Amino acid sequence: MRWLITGAHGFIGTNFVRFLHSHTKEIAIVDCNTYAADPTNLADLNLKTYTVDISNYEHMKTIFDLEKPNIVINFAAESHVDRSIEGPQVFIKSNVLGTSVLLTLSLQSFTRFVQISTDEVYGSVEQQGGVAFNETMALIPSSPYSASKASADLLLKSFVHTYKMDALITRCSNNYGPYQHPEKLLPKCIINAHLDNQIPVYGSGLNKRDWIHVSDHCKGIYLAAINGKAGEVYNFGGACCIPNIDLVKKVIHKQQKTETLISFVEDRKGHDMTYAVNFAKSKKELGWQPEIPFEVGLQGTIEWYLQNQKWWKPKVALPYSLQEGTVL
Repeated sequence: MRWLITGAHGFIGTNFVRFLHSHTKEIAIVDCNTYAADPTNLADLNLKTYTVDISNYEHMKTIFDLEKPNIVINFAAESHVDRSIEGPQVFIKSNVLGTSVLLTLSLQSFTRFVQISTDEVYGSVEQQGGVAFNETMALIPSSPYSASKASADLLLKSFVHTYKMDALITRCSNNYGPYQHPEKLLPKCIINAHLDNQIPVYGSGLNKRDWIHVSDHCKGIYLAAINGKAGEVYNFGGACCIPNIDLVKKVIHKQQKTETLISFVEDRKGHDMTYAVNFAKSKKELGWQPEIPFEVGLQGTIEWYLQNQKWWKPKVALPYSLQEGTVL
């Protein structure tokens, strides 16, 4: 079985390719290597690699013709919410047009297609009756980022309905673990605390997020790709929904720093209050559930960033100022 992984040099893509590589070597990867990607992440695996924008139909067709994949998994996406608020056009190009190109080529080549989506397409728990997101809920995206991902999901659904395409969707809560870009909440907290720099927190910090270790997520994606049903959506969550401020304090305390590093800043526009994911369907149909306890995963993540400063230091401008982006 031949796998084609797009967005392989990003956070979740990198971790998934490393997981997949332990099962098969029949892997080719695609990434256009924007700021959030790092080609060195997978250099040691010596995989067939294409530096291509997925929205370029002709280039992607050439890759499909050469690789003849049996399964395509699309991690390629612009995913940083703050950046989508500042400039949504690039998100539409990558997340909507790019997905449409991959869907079209996968359909033409009779290839199974897995779209990696996000729980953010559901909006906020408060908009969904106060209960954790399940796969049947309406899509109520709040940011240009989540709207672009919801658009891609709907496009995939239309391909399944119209063409009987073999395609499915996975949606996951907030991931954490190694290789995550320093703009994101958890690595930002770890790095700033380590450097004794201020840690910016949106609003009151009471917005809640459900956290899942990226390794657990990768196992879920693999099970969905192998055993998931065409046209279905599968949620993956960590059963760990906590306020952002509590997460920040955990990171500070684990590094033996003080809470004086916390700086509350103006809230993000359109900021969803709560994300929480119901993964009962994935547990029942795929036999999946999260395995890594949050405290264990968090400690391991902190240790990874502190032990891999050569990886993250080129990605940040020091000192780490509030103007360089804030947190969730």
